[in-house]
Amino acid sequence: MSVNASPTTFPAWQSLAQLAALPQPHLRERLTQPGRSAMQAAADGTGIRVDFTRQAFDGAIQAALLQLAREAGVEAQRDAMFAGEVINTSEQRAVLHVALRGTPGATGNDAPWGAEIQRLVQAELDRVCAFADRVRAGDVKSSTGAVFTDVVNIGIGGSDLGPRMAADALAPLCSDGQTGLRVHFVSNPDAWALHSTLRNLDPATTMVIVASKTFTTQETMTNAASARRWLEDGGIAGSKQSAHLVAITAAPQKSGAAGYPEEHTFTFWDWVGGRYSVWSALGMPLALAIGAKAFREFLAGGQAMDAHFRSAPLEQNLPVILAMSGVWNRNFLNCPTQLLSCYPSRLVRFAPFVQQMDMESNGKRTRKDGQPADTGTGPILWGGLGIDGQHAYFQLLHQGTHRVPVEFVGVETEDTALPLAAEHHRVVNLNLRAQSQALAVGRSPADTLKALMAEGQTAEQAEPFVSQRSFAGDVPNSVLWIDQLTPHRLGALIALYEHKVFVQAAIWGINAYDQWGVELGKTMAKAMEQA
Repeated sequence: MSVNASPTTFPAWQSLAQLAALPQPHLRERLTQPGRSAMQAAADGTGIRVDFTRQAFDGAIQAALLQLAREAGVEAQRDAMFAGEVINTSEQRAVLHVALRGTPGATGNDAPWGAEIQRLVQAELDRVCAFADRVRAGDVKSSTGAVFTDVVNIGIGGSDLGPRMAADALAPLCSDGQTGLRVHFVSNPDAWALHSTLRNLDPATTMVIVASKTFTTQETMTNAASARRWLEDGGIAGSKQSAHLVAITAAPQKSGAAGYPEEHTFTFWDWVGGRYSVWSALGMPLALAIGAKAFREFLAGGQAMDAHFRSAPLEQNLPVILAMSGVWNRNFLNCPTQLLSCYPSRLVRFAPFVQQMDMESNGKRTRKDGQPADTGTGPILWGGLGIDGQHAYFQLLHQGTHRVPVEFVGVETEDTALPLAAEHHRVVNLNLRAQSQALAVGRSPADTLKALMAEGQTAEQAEPFVSQRSFAGDVPNSVLWIDQLTPHRLGALIALYEHKVFVQAAIWGINAYDQWGVELGKTMAKAMEQA
């Protein structure tokens, strides 16, 4: 079958529609089914496992979902991406962020994108890592001969969200704010965003990174011009600025014309989309924050998930499991939203990061063949920290009128240097497990009545409150467990979500790698400026 066809034409889709039309058991019933505990999978070498026992399907539905993936050509499309074929058809580009984390010196099946791309990627990676370590060691000096103490990364979208999220997640490896190199991030062109960052810094010891694919992005260029004026006002003017400026771009001729020195200019390619670019030179602020060795470990984690995605059978393939669970919830259970709930505080920016990756990729109403999508496509993805959410929007999840599937993310071990860290960690993960179970099973009116009577109320006293304190449950959810939050595991987690997005796009027949809606806003803002 054609990968551009509507998924509704696939026999497996029709089978799933028939299964969805049947009475669906409540999750509290599904959880008692024999073999339910087997609905778990792990990716070797990544430290990540997924518990999907609380998804609202059984073996027959799971088999049909996997058959849908086969009929949609997920495996063939996956192989085409890794081989560097043109899968971004609207822009006639390959999609090769996977090549950015390939093993140095790899050839053949370990580098299916080919020798030339492998050479280009590794050469630029070596430049990034060498520069990062030289700055951290104090070997790269400012115009005054001083060691850099601060780096300000100016970018927006993928040029900001990825490295900023990863720096938060890997905070124990970053500066403590008192010693070492401090890395800051500015994206919003609102004046306060830049001012609040620069006001406590010394221009003589500050490096400014300007990250823009085109080096024309309005928001980024506005902040860049203001940062350069700040350097000038601080005595770093004219040619002196060269030592303080770094450009990361796919248009080095434009950054060069703007005065950014060639030796401080790092490049990437048009086959790297912004939301998939943290692995490229755009990861420079992360490499500066955690060091080149840890940055390479981060890349290796992404590569480990790539290897799993390419080789694991669909039944045990983590990106496929997450993607097809989402397809079932979106298209057959008619749930238009998806919550991503992270329980480690260091993953505070992970949900917004994935939100961009997912909604910018799969927020499309037109298939690759130019025809309107006749199914729901990318869900409205939102979320944040789980513990905070429990005291806010989880009320809606438990008793609201929306059925919102959830993906929980937890870390199994904790190494924070705090005397009672183990107790903190126990409480966090206890809450995660409790919420996953509570959303699935809820609490029936009969059980609620028993609970109220156990509190000392009579049946007559309790009856008016039973409906208010009952919980429907039956909310599908999965739990992703990471064994530890290290650079390697974070890289694997990000790659897992990248591939999940890819699989869902393959099912729906849409192009996950353009973003014409984003471009429209940029175009209109430019037109208004010139009017």
